[in-house]
Amino acid sequence: MKVLLTKDKNRRNKYLLLEKKRKILKSIINNLNLPKKVRTSAYRKLIKLPIDSSPVRLDNRCVISNRSKSVYKRFKISRILFREMALNGSLVGVKKAS
Repeated sequence: MKVLLTKDKNRRNKYLLLEKKRKILKSIINNLNLPKKVRTSAYRKLIKLPIDSSPVRLDNRCVISNRSKSVYKRFKISRILFREMALNGSLVGVKKAS
């Protein structure tokens, strides 16, 4: 499990490093007012960027248990831990509905 956590951290770091460059290249590619030669060169540069720098490759993982499935975006924890913490009263503003 620790391998998956480190893999996810590395991907997030790579994404943060190349996020600005990726957005600039995408805007150049989508700008139809620019010449085709400039847009194709930007496209080639975009392809050469590492695959892990893409935002699609990022996973939502639980901060505490490192679980990848059913993670609430707002709290960044899995549904199982969310339920336990809510019942214990650890989450501020969350209480049982019934």
